[in-house]
Amino acid sequence: MQSLLLARGRVIDPASGFDSVADVAIRDGKIAAIGHDLPRSPADRIIDAEGCIVSPGLIDPHVHLREPGHEYKENIETGSLAAVAGGFTTICCMPNTSPALDTPELVRFIHDRAAATGHCRVFPVAAATKGRHGEELAEIALLSAAGAVAFSDDGDCVPTAGMMHRVLLTVAGTGKVFMQHCQDPSLTRGSAMHSGEVSVRLGLTGWPRLAEEIVIERDIRLNRATGCRYHVQHISSGGSVDLVRAARAAGQPVTAEASPHHLLLTHEACDGYNTLAKVNPPLRETSDINEIRAAIADGTITVLATDHAPHSFDEKSLPFEEAPMGMVGLETALPLYREALIDTGAITWPRMLAMLTIEPAKLCGLDRIGLGMLKVGGPADITVIDPDAEWTIDPAVFVGRSKNSPFGGRHVRGRAITTISRGAVVFDLQAQGQAADSRG
Repeated sequence: MQSLLLARGRVIDPASGFDSVADVAIRDGKIAAIGHDLPRSPADRIIDAEGCIVSPGLIDPHVHLREPGHEYKENIETGSLAAVAGGFTTICCMPNTSPALDTPELVRFIHDRAAATGHCRVFPVAAATKGRHGEELAEIALLSAAGAVAFSDDGDCVPTAGMMHRVLLTVAGTGKVFMQHCQDPSLTRGSAMHSGEVSVRLGLTGWPRLAEEIVIERDIRLNRATGCRYHVQHISSGGSVDLVRAARAAGQPVTAEASPHHLLLTHEACDGYNTLAKVNPPLRETSDINEIRAAIADGTITVLATDHAPHSFDEKSLPFEEAPMGMVGLETALPLYREALIDTGAITWPRMLAMLTIEPAKLCGLDRIGLGMLKVGGPADITVIDPDAEWTIDPAVFVGRSKNSPFGGRHVRGRAITTISRGAVVFDLQAQGQAADSRG
């Protein structure tokens, strides 16, 4: 394996608090040294990182890879390729596949496919109920032993209090986290977008904030005596923020994540029946964005996650009510987070990187194997970021299989230029550009 030296970058390791211009030496898939003016001669390749940030490899705990069952939208190979192009070295895939990831055999299948075709680390999140139907508990202990890093029925909410209580009790026994898709189905039947003036103008059934908030409030109450690690996925409502903040203040093991689109776009992006802006939970209003950013700034929300949700062009071309919900996010997340959080002054680079590295690593127990941090002797999963690289988002050139993003044409700053997984360069922006030029 080629030995590498990342030279003269701003090395930021939120886990340890290290933040200094330094070199990072990589050998045999591990970090061999971090320091100033490390010797150049042992390195087979020197990567000049001057003016760039050298970070632990980014981690996304909420990604849809569509394998098995919907590989025409995405699969482990193409989704992990999109991940490394966006600077992610670890992704956790959701269980709303066909069949759902609800057996130990399917959990092992994801691990095997990732080992054979993945460009980065891929960890499965298993279903909490069989088929994700919310009616019968999945074999949670066996799924955990097979390698599930978390549990969720994502795409659907565990609908009843009785089943949710059983899920929390059982997942608590594994020590792993339950990730809730917070949506009361009785309040969202036929809903296509946020309930507000835009939905009224378009003649579409509205999706109220209460559908999210009521599930969070129910689950927090259920979990008071259970103590399960409970995580709110893709938070969209300012009211939800208040509930999470109060639970954390009371000492409950509650965390939450925010996605790029819920930090930048409002329901107005759906105007003109723009299906690219149709997501679950829906885009809401400026007041909600402000509350979510404030919650990130004060530490209420600790994780950033894309909810990368690929769909085909034909599916997104259906009438608004019929088109599937979701957008891709892996290849554009970093600059969008910069725009939403750093450019607005909400947080700094070190804090944002913590939310993209050590915080999701802790959430999914991946810190135990050294992920989410830069540590001598630890795995060399590293992202080199040019924080000021200016570029225009063009979905046509995405390397992922699906292109469904509403951010096409947006001018952004910040980009992963080199992604290193297990000590090997798996993405090199400069080399990719040169290859494109030679084809052109």
